[in-house]
Amino acid sequence: MDLFTDAALTALGTLLQPLHLAFLCMGVMIGLVVGFLPGLGGLAGLSLILPFIFGMDPTLALAVMIGLIAPTTTSDTFPAILMGIPGTSASQATVLDGFPLAKRGEGARALAAAFTASLFGGLIGALALTVAVFAARPVILSFGFGEQLMLVVFSLSMVGVLTGDSVLKGLAACGAGLALGAIGAAPATGEYRMTFDTAYLTDGLSIVIVGLGLFAVPEIVDLLRQKGAISSSEMSSKGRLQGVMDTIRNKWLVLRCALIGSLVGALPGLGGAVVDWITYGHVVQSSKDRSQFGKGDIRGVIAPEAANNAKEGGALMPTLLFGIPGSGTMAVLLGGFLLVGIQPGMRMVTDNLDLTFTMIWSLALANILGALVCFALAGPVSRLTTIRYSLIGPIMIVIIFFAAFQVTRSWSDLVALFLLGVIGIYMKRFGWPRPALLIGFVLAAGLETSVYQAIQIYGFRFFERPLVLVITALTVLSVGLAIFSRRSQKPPEAAEAGPLAARWPQLAFTLGVGVFLAVVIADALTHQPLGRVFPLSIGIISAVLVGALLVTQVFTKRPTPALVDHGSGEPGGTRDVHIIGWILGLLAGIALVGFPIAAALFVLIFATVRVDWHPIRNLSMAGGVLLGLFILAQALTLIYPGGLLQEYVTMPRWLGQ
Repeated sequence: MDLFTDAALTALGTLLQPLHLAFLCMGVMIGLVVGFLPGLGGLAGLSLILPFIFGMDPTLALAVMIGLIAPTTTSDTFPAILMGIPGTSASQATVLDGFPLAKRGEGARALAAAFTASLFGGLIGALALTVAVFAARPVILSFGFGEQLMLVVFSLSMVGVLTGDSVLKGLAACGAGLALGAIGAAPATGEYRMTFDTAYLTDGLSIVIVGLGLFAVPEIVDLLRQKGAISSSEMSSKGRLQGVMDTIRNKWLVLRCALIGSLVGALPGLGGAVVDWITYGHVVQSSKDRSQFGKGDIRGVIAPEAANNAKEGGALMPTLLFGIPGSGTMAVLLGGFLLVGIQPGMRMVTDNLDLTFTMIWSLALANILGALVCFALAGPVSRLTTIRYSLIGPIMIVIIFFAAFQVTRSWSDLVALFLLGVIGIYMKRFGWPRPALLIGFVLAAGLETSVYQAIQIYGFRFFERPLVLVITALTVLSVGLAIFSRRSQKPPEAAEAGPLAARWPQLAFTLGVGVFLAVVIADALTHQPLGRVFPLSIGIISAVLVGALLVTQVFTKRPTPALVDHGSGEPGGTRDVHIIGWILGLLAGIALVGFPIAAALFVLIFATVRVDWHPIRNLSMAGGVLLGLFILAQALTLIYPGGLLQEYVTMPRWLGQ
């Protein structure tokens, strides 16, 4: 117990240091903004700040990252309630009752109830994580290389079968992520795999680029397709006290949902996209009067908001204790740990126990700060929601490209972001689970290393170890149950099949994934046995899954509703191409005139063409982008990518000279 006492006191001292509190507050403010703007979320927000934490003191870097994660699922309540648009995937269920409450003039009550529930949910999640650290230490110490290997396999199977509507798509996405993670040097032999003689790929793809491409770009593109204003109504200032009292009266509901959120968050592959619906279903099923659910029942706001804040504490359990991310956000956080030299796993409860407690208590404090700030900003924020997203979107695209360029400060960063962004757009459009691919990508290196370690130490006899057998049985059981349950349920969108030609975009995308896996297999065959076994195995298994999926799609009786933009009735794929064309235009502009000038012109032209002709406003936005890039260049000593213009005209260095 002395070990825990000393670690707790050290962590408390670190938490109360002014510099640590300052960085935590900075992370909280970033997280609030990221959660409020529809289309981002904790995953995209973490991806944006990863380039800036490299080389930072680990405790300060963790303060920023934990501070960002905690309030994201609090501030995402603003757009969910005021606009009917989920700020993040964790606020989807909040829309069902929150938006009707706002439409009948009770937006303040709904927001206050949500913030109070989020506050208590976050604290319960942090408490659950603290208990897990105490209870899990002896379990972790009993895990050998074989158990760790099978635990990673189990988590990947859960990701594959529990995300998205198709087991085949989930498992194939996992496989594609593992294959992407195999790009670069093989850990056993040092051979370069799938680099295609390019220096950029020798170190593999960056988690920052993959995270931004798969999540931030598709969400922003999706919202830009809708064109409209963020919200047409402002929030009333009345009803806040009533909302707080609603939460207090439903305190046992808050406790139950927070515990459910912690448990679901701890299961790899679930997280925010699922936990809000699980708890919403729980509150509906456990209520005697169900008549107002979906029409404006305050319990329909309290339940998911308590759970989605608590699930962050739950998701940190496997991330910290086993090095297995519990969600897409935790996958990026795991990448941040590695950037600052922290290796999650057994050492987090032995050598780094003080750091573990620092993170837990930072999470609790960040939840408190986030909820208080949301209360204070509720009035002003409600007025900001009347801004059209077409004005915010181009600025967000510029910020994303700026963040991507900080990875290696190479033109290849921007090209990789664009290509992965296009892949992410169509994964979302065709129902492929992007978290499955991202978590597979993050776990690829650890899985490959675990395979070599387990075989070298135990041989294939590690399958005889009791815990290995238990985890293997759970893996097979989870996949089997998922497949059985999917087959026994009639898909909600089932309908008569249309002509095969109408489904060719989805078939072409699936075929493209198959071609990528074929390249993985062909490249693997050119390497030594130890260098080829991992990508070859992953490539063959994933190719079989993609083949089965392709056959299913050819003979399916299910249409592809994702190809249609139901908000406008227009073909979604066509409008996607328009936005992709704008992003490609930004890349072309950077090649011609350099990043700062191209970014300002992009914002100016986009606002003029896609919104309206308002010269003062549009020029002010473009000027603000230039000013922001100038300040960042001076503060961080940055040199932006230049273009052809800089080859012939002498310019200030920050303009890409």
